[in-house]
Amino acid sequence: MKGIHNPIVDGWYADPEARYYEGKYWIYVTRSETDYTKQMNLDAFSSEDLVHWEKHEGIIEMADFPWIWRATWAPTIIERNGKYYLIFASNDIQKDDEVGGLEIAVADSPAGPFRGYLGHPLVDRFVNYAQPIDAHLFKDDGTVYLYFGGWKHCNVAVMNEAMDGFIPFPDGEIFHPMTPEGYVEGPCMLKRDGNYYLTWSAGDWTDGSYSVQYGRAATPLGPFPTEGTILSSQPPLAEGPGHHSYLQIPGTDEWLIVYHRRYVGDPEAGHRVLCIDRMAFLPDGRIEDVVMTQEW
Repeated sequence: MKGIHNPIVDGWYADPEARYYEGKYWIYVTRSETDYTKQMNLDAFSSEDLVHWEKHEGIIEMADFPWIWRATWAPTIIERNGKYYLIFASNDIQKDDEVGGLEIAVADSPAGPFRGYLGHPLVDRFVNYAQPIDAHLFKDDGTVYLYFGGWKHCNVAVMNEAMDGFIPFPDGEIFHPMTPEGYVEGPCMLKRDGNYYLTWSAGDWTDGSYSVQYGRAATPLGPFPTEGTILSSQPPLAEGPGHHSYLQIPGTDEWLIVYHRRYVGDPEAGHRVLCIDRMAFLPDGRIEDVVMTQEW
């Protein structure tokens, strides 16, 4: 790889979810608007080389979600049985009697269009004190896990085969709380050498305190003791990096972190840009501190 320049695309975008599907790298994003009523769809970018990106605008058929009126953001996607399932947050609900939460849509292609799957939200209430936002889908040996949660609380559930509901845990519960110390939002899971790494965002997304922390465990259910901060403000280059995901270069042990960050001192909350940098593992399995770059 060569010629990666940060930010990787023009415009204000946030909350990237990165995948490798059908021979291309895909990044699904929030349209970063401070006025949530303008965040009424999601976009995606695809690339064969991580340098040249094609924009896929408005990937959701929003007519299938008539109850969404003020916000769509924080997408996650997984391929299962030849279909692509997209989960995203809607309406920024503040209590259980408001409509919205986590939505699910489905498509035959990673480019969409993604059509409504249930006719109602997948998760429409606060669970274990977690606002139903910031979902992340993780597939492990055929099992699909859903991690989600804002307001400093994180949950995990197991999706059923049809991807229209959940499989209860042995104790009969659907959602298990699994909040690490320092967690605020934006969970993301990866697996390497038999270890499960839960990464998450800490701090305040509107300023330079935003950062990425992580923990690791022997199972995808944790617990995940906090091991440290791996991505944080790096003035004068950028500040407030977070709500990230990752890419593993196919066939290698080379890893990249895909994230949004802010220009130092910019007071506009919505001014977030998409970036990619290297993410490396130390011999003992710890994640090395990520160095943000302008180009590499």
